[in-house]
Amino acid sequence: MADKKQKQKRRRPDSDDESELPFKNILKPDPVILETLKKLLLATTTASSSTSKPLTLSDLNLAATCREVTDLSLSSVQSTIETLILQVTHSILSGNGFGFQVPSRASSNQLYVPELDRIVLKDKATLRPFAHMSSVRKTTITTKILALIHQLSLKSIHVTKRDLFYTDVKLFQDQTQSDAVLDDVACMLGCTRSSLNVIASEKGVVVGRLIFSDNGDMIDCTKMGMGGKAIPPNIDRVGDMKSDALFILLVEKDAAYIRLAEDRFYNRFPCIIVTAKGQPDVATRLFLRKMKIELKLPVLALVDSDPYGLKILSVYGCGSKNMSYDSSNLTTPDIKWLGIRPSDLDKYKIPEQCRLPMTEQDIKTGKDLLEEDFVKKNPGWVEELNLMVKTKQKAEIQALSTFGFQYLSEVYLPLKLQQKDWL
Repeated sequence: MADKKQKQKRRRPDSDDESELPFKNILKPDPVILETLKKLLLATTTASSSTSKPLTLSDLNLAATCREVTDLSLSSVQSTIETLILQVTHSILSGNGFGFQVPSRASSNQLYVPELDRIVLKDKATLRPFAHMSSVRKTTITTKILALIHQLSLKSIHVTKRDLFYTDVKLFQDQTQSDAVLDDVACMLGCTRSSLNVIASEKGVVVGRLIFSDNGDMIDCTKMGMGGKAIPPNIDRVGDMKSDALFILLVEKDAAYIRLAEDRFYNRFPCIIVTAKGQPDVATRLFLRKMKIELKLPVLALVDSDPYGLKILSVYGCGSKNMSYDSSNLTTPDIKWLGIRPSDLDKYKIPEQCRLPMTEQDIKTGKDLLEEDFVKKNPGWVEELNLMVKTKQKAEIQALSTFGFQYLSEVYLPLKLQQKDWL
C-alpha cells in the first residue's frame, strides 16, 4: 500500500497535474499574451512600411568588389551557357587551352556586410583548366553539368539534384560532387540555383494560419493534419499568401514541430509553424523569406541550445557560406532567437540529467562562432554563446519534456512570449 502511494506521488512526464508544472503559476491569461504579440506585429509592420527601399550591395561603397546573382529566365540561362561555350571554343582555337573561370566560394572570399546583415561573395575567381591533373575531372564535371542545364532550359522541365547525379554516376562518383559543381555553375552564370530548374527533394513542412496557392491549388495549412503541408521545392509554384497569424515560429527539429502541430499551438496563439527538419534546405529558406516579405510577420526561432542550433539560425538569417552568392534571395532578415538558449537551462531549472556535456568539437564550434562578425553584431548572442562555452553544457528542445510532454506548448513558449524573451 505504501509503495502504491509512493508511485502516486511520483510525477510522470505525461502527468496531467498542471499544478506541478514549473512556472505555470506565473503565466498570464492568453488575451494578455496575445496583446503582447499584436504589439510585436505592429512594430514589425511599421518597420517594414517605413523602409522605402531595402538596401542592396550597389547602394554601399564597399572596399571589396562583390558579386550577386539574379533570377534568370530559361532563355537567358540557355543563351548565357551558349555564350560561355563559345568563349571556351575561342580559347581552344587561339591556343590558350580549355578551362573555366570559376568564382571562388572559399571562406577567404566571403564577406559579412553589417548593413545588410548577411554574408556575400567577393569577386575573386580561379581558373579551372582541363589540361591539369588536379582539375581535369572537375572541369569535365562542370562541362557535363552545363550541358545538362542547357538541356533542361530547352525542354523547360525540372529535375531533382538526385536525377542530375544519376545521369553519370561514374563521372560524379558522389552526389556531393555534382551538387558542389551545380552551385559553381549557378555562380558562373550569374543566376540563382532555382533558375537552373534543378530542385531538391521536398524536406520542409509548414502548418498553421496560412493559406497559399501551390501551382493553382489553394492550400489551407490549418487543415493539413499533424504532418502539415510539404513546402514546394519550386518556389515559383507558390503564390497568393494570406494569413491572420501574429508571427512565424521557425522550429529546428521535426520532434518539436510535431508536438506543436498536434497541440494546435497555432490556434491558441495565431502563428505559422515551419521547419526544415534540421539543416535548412533552399526551398524552406526561400519559403520563409517569401512569407516574411509578403505577410510582414515577425519570425521567432526555436532551436537546440548548442552551437549547431545557432548555426542553423544564422543560415536562415545571414546565409550560408556555401551559397553566399545567392544570400540576397535566401536570407530572412531580423529573425529573433526565442529559445532554447543557454541561460534557459538554469532559468527553467532543467535537471542536470537532461543536459548534455559538450564535446571538444562542440566547444571548438562555439568558439569559432564567437569569432564570426554576424555573431559579434548581436551582444545577446555573444553573451549566450560565452555562457554555453563556459558551462560546457548543451540541451535539446526535448529536454523540456522532463516536466511533461506538453510543457513546450503549455508553459515554455507562452511564458517566453509573455515576457518578450527573445534576442
